[in-house]
Amino acid sequence: MTSQLRESFGRRLADSTRARGPLCVGIDPHPSLLLAWDLDESPRSLERFAMTAVEALAGEVALIKPQSAFFEVYGSAGIAVLEKVIRESRQAGALVLLDVKRGDIGSTMTAYSMAYLDEHSPLASDAITVSPYLGYGSLAPAIGLAEQTGRGVFVLARTSNPEGAGLQQSIHGSGDSVAQYVVDSAAETNRDAEPMGHVGVVAGATIRPGELDFSRLNGPILAPGLGAQGATVQTLREVFGPALPNVLPTTSRDVLRHGPDPASLRAAAHRVRDEVDDLFRG
Repeated sequence: MTSQLRESFGRRLADSTRARGPLCVGIDPHPSLLLAWDLDESPRSLERFAMTAVEALAGEVALIKPQSAFFEVYGSAGIAVLEKVIRESRQAGALVLLDVKRGDIGSTMTAYSMAYLDEHSPLASDAITVSPYLGYGSLAPAIGLAEQTGRGVFVLARTSNPEGAGLQQSIHGSGDSVAQYVVDSAAETNRDAEPMGHVGVVAGATIRPGELDFSRLNGPILAPGLGAQGATVQTLREVFGPALPNVLPTTSRDVLRHGPDPASLRAAAHRVRDEVDDLFRG
């Protein structure tokens, strides 16, 4: 069922961020945002919210990151909207990073991989988030299929939520933290890839400067936490240091709260994107 894309995810991501900057904007139809847009919690309102965001943003930024859970809660009607978000965002030129955080073993992980990374799936995205906490090796079906189809995976390493620290900063059998082990495992997968590998990591923009060593990663770093969770564009350089060129700063609510007017959404995204571009050029 799979088919080979012409270019690797690393190449496509590098081309997209060169053209549009590295900003990633999430589409998170959280109930509080629906309320702020004077919408109710119905499939019709979900579609209006999501497609307004796609119309305003997918032609402007490098990556669009739909949060799958906020669509799944509406059942099949929500999944149908998610399929439309993925399809129309890609048609507008954005790469779609589907935030699903899947992680399982064996044939179940293979099935998840086929659902999101196979060319013929209606949910096929350019990349997905995955969880390594059944062991990094359990992600092999997703990592392998992503490479085969020119897609990517972003592995949770050091997330921006406070609850993650106890597990992710604990010591792995390698002697490093669990988070560093995840980064180093991704680095091994990405070794020798040009211009970068297809396995990225998720590391919150709110972590301590120097907490993780990304020097061997050779892959992208998705950095959630910008805006509502307290991180600022100005702190990105402190947190990521020499790895900054591979960072994809991520924001959702701080842009989406400017809806429902598409022009206001677009202007908010432009402001953050320009701040990020200035930092990366500095």
